[in-house]
Amino acid sequence: MMGPAQIPLTFVPMKVDIWSDVRCPFCYIGKRKFEAALNQFAHKDKVEVEWHSFELDPHAETLPDADPAQHLANKYGRSLEWATEMQENVTKTAAEVGLTFHLEKSVIANSFDAHRLIQLAKTEGLGDEVEEQLFLAYFTHSKNISDHQTLIEIGVKIGLDRLTVQTMLNGTDFTDEVRYDEQTAQNIGVRGVPFFVFDQKLAVSGAQPPESFLGAMEQAFGNT
Repeated sequence: MMGPAQIPLTFVPMKVDIWSDVRCPFCYIGKRKFEAALNQFAHKDKVEVEWHSFELDPHAETLPDADPAQHLANKYGRSLEWATEMQENVTKTAAEVGLTFHLEKSVIANSFDAHRLIQLAKTEGLGDEVEEQLFLAYFTHSKNISDHQTLIEIGVKIGLDRLTVQTMLNGTDFTDEVRYDEQTAQNIGVRGVPFFVFDQKLAVSGAQPPESFLGAMEQAFGNT
């Protein structure tokens, strides 16, 4: 006599949704702090991470010849000395998590096409890889992240087809996906990034210490 059928159990991973802009220094810093927490999490192999688009300044102009510190000073109506000090402080904070920033050489750029590239990469399961390379390009290598050739090279580097990336950038593909992410952020009350949502239960705003992210993961996982 046959016994009862063995039905395999499918474990639904814990979902972490992250809203971010690749022009945001604290988003890159927050990524490193979150990764540090994830590496300490006992169930990290059961965590699914999805990156979402958020433009800090959707109307930002690309100004490849602008001085970053002066641009920052003008934007906030502050002195050049204040802007330079701000850059130095952020650079020191980045160094504390192992990142090298060259904010004094960064290229002022609109990030919309970079977000479209992120959405394309997500369809191939390469969301984390493209975020990392875009952050690296902007903050460390002083690349223009609105330049299509730069974005094509980043896409190819992470494993995307060159022609696919080029065709996407020359058209309007993934515009709706970017706008959907941004509308969702508005609907749930996101006012700044990085913004982390753990299994649709808990939210953490900002580049918090790793222990804050670890605590949120443990609490959300325990309530799954």
